[in-house]
Amino acid sequence: MSEFLKDIAKMNEYGGIVDDGVETGDVDSFIDTGSYIFNALLSGSVNGGLPANKITALAGESATGKTYFLMGIVKSFLDSNPNAGVIYFESESAITKQMVIDRGIDPKRMVMMPVTTVQEFRTQSLRVLDKYLERDEADRQPMFICLDSLGMLSTTKEVEDTAEGKETRDMTRAQVLKAAFRVLTLKLGRAKIPMVVTNHTYDVVGSMFPTKEMGGGSGLKYAASSIVYLSKRKEKDGTEVVGNIIHCKNHKSRLTKENKMVDVRLTYDAGLDKYYGLLDLALKYGIFKSVSTRIELPDGTKTFGKTINNNPEKFFTDDIMNQLDEAARKEFSYGVSDDEE
Repeated sequence: MSEFLKDIAKMNEYGGIVDDGVETGDVDSFIDTGSYIFNALLSGSVNGGLPANKITALAGESATGKTYFLMGIVKSFLDSNPNAGVIYFESESAITKQMVIDRGIDPKRMVMMPVTTVQEFRTQSLRVLDKYLERDEADRQPMFICLDSLGMLSTTKEVEDTAEGKETRDMTRAQVLKAAFRVLTLKLGRAKIPMVVTNHTYDVVGSMFPTKEMGGGSGLKYAASSIVYLSKRKEKDGTEVVGNIIHCKNHKSRLTKENKMVDVRLTYDAGLDKYYGLLDLALKYGIFKSVSTRIELPDGTKTFGKTINNNPEKFFTDDIMNQLDEAARKEFSYGVSDDEE
């Protein structure tokens, strides 16, 4: 039977015996997002992050910081992988060279690919993946693909109708999107390339409770391994706005518990705050203890939360980070309870 199963597996380009690993499904590495707590939300580990062969969607209303947040993840990816590159599909004409440089991103390692239609994105992204897969595996450097944003992509028919002065809506857009992501999902899995897609959300009319929904039909909803809804509030130093606190809700995930929420700090001068959110996790799982207005550390000393956040490297030692990783596993991973020994 084993030889028969091996013969069957050879019939499919992506097939194989499960015991040898599922080429397009297994997640054997993660991309650090630049935020420990956001890593935990996506992967169940503070040392994890974006799954390296899946699609992750960041969705939110206008001005919630989707692009700014994505640029922070791009910077972290390139900083962690000196030989890596980024393919950035852009449909909003919002990114400039100066913006990239100001975010601390090496512009020589980032390719900007303006796209107008779903068909352009599908064709060009598949060409990128095919060209990448043509290279010998030993010669493949880490790669990251972004689409910012899906909501601004039109279709070929919509462009043609507009040129002809027609005002009819293209009802096939959702079908075209679904077809594009059906093909992309397998290719990304085989190439072990992560993709992040930003998208818009809208209020559902007629819902009993205030509900947000992601636009673009069901294609991205089915294809994405994780969908994170973003909202934000401004962070001020006195009267000056110095950044944003981004609320991240795990709307869908195949790797971690859904509906979990974390806050990520994104400042204008330093970008993503790597340690923000760990203090709350440490307090929840008793690694640190709240005593009146101060925080009691494992060695019995007490300090203020602001002191910890201002000098995180001093307080989040290797031992504390190992405990936080276990806490993150309990908090975010499937099949793990808070009472597990």
